Amino acid sequence: MTHPESRRWPEAAPPGYCRASSTRIIGHGDDLWHRAATDLLRWRVKTRSGFRVDTGRPVSPADRLQITVRLLGLRVVEPVEVVAVVDEPDRVAFSYRTRPGHPLHGEEAFILKHGTDGGIRFTVRSLSRPAQQGPWRALSPAVRIAQRIAHARYLRALR
Repeated sequence: MTHPESRRWPEAAPPGYCRASSTRIIGHGDDLWHRAATDLLRWRVKTRSGFRVDTGRPVSPADRLQITVRLLGLRVVEPVEVVAVVDEPDRVAFSYRTRPGHPLHGEEAFILKHGTDGGIRFTVRSLSRPAQQGPWRALSPAVRIAQRIAHARYLRALR
């Protein structure tokens, strides 16, 4: 759904889903590119944003894992499955889909692009809707706010 392998993301979201995409230039140069690409594929975009990832391995397709975060003193568990990984000379990306138990239903993608101008652009994409099970549906306004805060943290994580 988030198509991290695609240079363009379709404009329309599936019915019932909220579409979000943010891009930031995180810097310039080959040294930053190599460090940021390595960090992205080692989950550091998540861990530097306050999340804990239950693996020490690089991102890999079909990996099923749990990401946890503390919110207001509560431990929130986010089960996910990696659905795509891109590792090209000028583009590194991955996406995961949520699994049952996650506060949202959908996908999130992290895309790093090394432009011809030397600029390194980092994009976060998500398509999501409130989870249908557990307390998350009733808490969906708070979950959306938390998602916006997380996106802002992701965009700062690879600088």
